[in-house]
Amino acid sequence: MMIRTLGFLAALTFAAPASAEVFAKISDRDSFVSAIKDRALTRFGIRLSVSPEGAITGRAFGRDVRGAWRWQAGYFCRDLFWGERDLGPNCQQVEIKGHTIRFTSDRGTGDFADLVLK
Repeated sequence: MMIRTLGFLAALTFAAPASAEVFAKISDRDSFVSAIKDRALTRFGIRLSVSPEGAITGRAFGRDVRGAWRWQAGYFCRDLFWGERDLGPNCQQVEIKGHTIRFTSDRGTGDFADLVLK
């Protein structure tokens, strides 16, 4: 059950407040790095660092998070561990709106998770 709450990690759906502003798709690595560089990705119980060099580190609901990412064919592709649990690979569509970054699993066809850039 805990794994289902990990949002970005497992890319589950979280409802975001309605807004007139729309999400803009990030389609290249440089734009993604510009958005996340020197910023934490946060949500209740989650705080992650995604480095420009390809590392993912942080904590989620009391467990360490570690992994790696790469940009591939317009998608953020990650391999991730939550504690000892291997969440496996997933390529995700990335969108941004203000200080909110959205990751949608399965190349944009799956569930999404919104995190705040701090």
